[in-house]
Amino acid sequence: MITNSPRMLITDDDRDVREMLGSIFEPRGFETLLARDGQEALDIVQHERVHLVLIDMHMPRMNGLEMIRQVKLTHAAMPCILISAAIDERLAEEARQARVFSQLAKPIRLSDVTETVGAAMRQTYGWPV
Repeated sequence: MITNSPRMLITDDDRDVREMLGSIFEPRGFETLLARDGQEALDIVQHERVHLVLIDMHMPRMNGLEMIRQVKLTHAAMPCILISAAIDERLAEEARQARVFSQLAKPIRLSDVTETVGAAMRQTYGWPV
């Protein structure tokens, strides 16, 4: 159970997307951490308490799926939500194998992302979103 504000890591190489997602979730009670790419996100997860990862697939240095695979080695239960403009059957299967909580297509719809994050928080932590 989470006793104070849950921490969400938002990772996208597009600053506008990161900030837009942060502005959606901060008023909903989340503390948001922002990263520009998968490597920066992995560094944050290794040094900070994070409850949920929302990450873009296509980024420089380390893509979203590679980052999720690394996170799951030490934080197996942490829900990770993968975002991509190009979700196909191959990516969907790789995401399932990497134990991604869910996949969202770009452009992101507000209702889809808030419902998916809420479901992840309820299922993983029993947090009422």
